Amino acid sequence: MRVIVLGSGVVGVTSAWYLARAGHEVTVLERQSAAGMETSFANAGQLSYGYSAPWAGPGIPVKALKWMMMRHRPLVMWPRADRRLYTWLAQMLANCTEAAYRLNKTRMVRLAEYSRDCLGDLRRETGIAYDGRSMGTLQLFRTQKQLDHVGDDTAVLDTFKVPYEVLDPAGCIAAEPALRNVQGKFVGGLRLAGDETGDAHIFTQRLAAMAEAIGVKFRYGVTIRGLQSEGDRITGVVTDAGTETADSYVVALGSFTPELLAPLNVRVPVYPVKGYSLTIPISDEAGAPVSTVMDETYKVAITRLGDRIRVGGTAELAGFSLQLRKPRRETLEHSVTDLFPKGGNVAEARFWTGLRPMTPDGTPVVGPTRFRNMHLNTGHGTLGWTMACGSGRVLADLVTGRKPEIETADLALARYAAA
Repeated sequence: MRVIVLGSGVVGVTSAWYLARAGHEVTVLERQSAAGMETSFANAGQLSYGYSAPWAGPGIPVKALKWMMMRHRPLVMWPRADRRLYTWLAQMLANCTEAAYRLNKTRMVRLAEYSRDCLGDLRRETGIAYDGRSMGTLQLFRTQKQLDHVGDDTAVLDTFKVPYEVLDPAGCIAAEPALRNVQGKFVGGLRLAGDETGDAHIFTQRLAAMAEAIGVKFRYGVTIRGLQSEGDRITGVVTDAGTETADSYVVALGSFTPELLAPLNVRVPVYPVKGYSLTIPISDEAGAPVSTVMDETYKVAITRLGDRIRVGGTAELAGFSLQLRKPRRETLEHSVTDLFPKGGNVAEARFWTGLRPMTPDGTPVVGPTRFRNMHLNTGHGTLGWTMACGSGRVLADLVTGRKPEIETADLALARYAAA
């Protein structure tokens, strides 16, 4: 078939790659001048397979109020006249139960673990390199209360046989030697040995080049205006350069998906949750992390990417604003300098922000729509890099008419209609 993929972030490019490998003629439409230039550009750098979990969970409403009162707050909400925001928040609150959390985490870990396998196969097949490391993730607990609740997540990890270790301070230092410099600031951690790190932007651009080499056409600098439909089929993509037609269409536009599909009466509960990052050149190898440390108190990820430290975090509900706010930078700087004071010079850091496409239940939307020839691959939130290969492979299988290797019915948009 001829397939048009809308969007060339890490999710759109992996979708295009697997579709091309399945034998389809693929064209990618992208408004930017290259692949991976928006949310995939400078994310936290984690491939968090075992750490995959929804933000909505028991106790989150109370925690959210406390977070918004903190000086270095992980959650920021700007009051605004935005019905979509309040609808999304209400749906998220409905998922803050023990049963919903376990169901949603189960879905997310299933897709994330599959994505790990797909990325491993891709590396072996292509030799793609992206400043990657396979040295695990350390979720670091500063308080005993955080450590006492570690069982909330390990039950699902046990279900999927995901390897993990609950560590005391000495174990944390063994995993991340630079933490020896700040002993006394943490009480323990959860180490997920199967998690990885890597630069999503480098990966996306290199995979796009490989996709071009096998026939995928990338049309950059093209703005998508809307979709044409007739009955239960999409008949074209209207752009500022004319109308593009294909046999099948894949929407991988992240936070911009709902706006495109609303005129077709396709409601996608995805909202932009703004995140920030710092990219810091390493000045002292021994003082830098060897992989990823997740600072549980501030919800900040500190990741080693080659000769750089990537610090990512903050959930800011501010619509589609890309304004770089100084207080958010201060939170990231506080976390990294508190835990890795000798690792790098934050004064030389590059400050960035991007819009994470979040669903209320944390699980991405991957699968068919009411239009027979349109599929979605969106809503991955903070886990687009983690889940990209798995969701791209699932998407290609569904478009092709093959049965995916994992259960996918509960990833589709239809799960909201059934709720």
